[in-house]
Amino acid sequence: MPKIPVKVVSWQDIVGLSESLSEKIKAEFTPDVIIAVARGGLVPARLLADSLGIVDVLSLKVEHWVVTASHTPEARIKYPYKVDLSDKKVLIVDDITDTGDSLILSSKYVGDNFSPRVMKTATLQHIKTSSKFEPDFYAQTITEWAWFMYPWNYWEDEINLVRKVIDERKTTNLSILEEAFKESYGVSPPISLDKILAEMKRRKIID
Repeated sequence: MPKIPVKVVSWQDIVGLSESLSEKIKAEFTPDVIIAVARGGLVPARLLADSLGIVDVLSLKVEHWVVTASHTPEARIKYPYKVDLSDKKVLIVDDITDTGDSLILSSKYVGDNFSPRVMKTATLQHIKTSSKFEPDFYAQTITEWAWFMYPWNYWEDEINLVRKVIDERKTTNLSILEEAFKESYGVSPPISLDKILAEMKRRKIID
């Protein structure tokens, strides 16, 4: 069994999930404004904006999962601001509800500071067994926790996951890392490890 179960999500998966989510939203809700929970919700929000015909897309920077598969004690809004959306129907979009903390915080912040006429939430995936918050709309229900690697996060996630392996194995040998990565996470790395190691050197994460 992998130490941290990881699922690699492809762009094709994202398109399918976004289309499914869009159809669910269209059946029940017509937002005026989409608010993306940055950074994970930025791409899903843009895809939904296109599908739903929404021109106004805002974002809120929420810090929670700072390092892959680990988190700070609580989510926080990094760059707070206020805007009057009292005459608007708002859809808050994130990629996934894992703990639910990001959407709990975002919903409260938007309600308190943006004053929308109506507010709904949406994610591509909802981890039913670990999230304290259930979005109004989601494309897929997940019943067993895993760390989902989205294509807009491959580099960051893989670097953090590889760093865990390097710390444990005390080596940067490619063949050892490749075997250890699969053993630890149950998947093959989506980006070749030679490129990851080169980028880790460029960022001065390793020597």
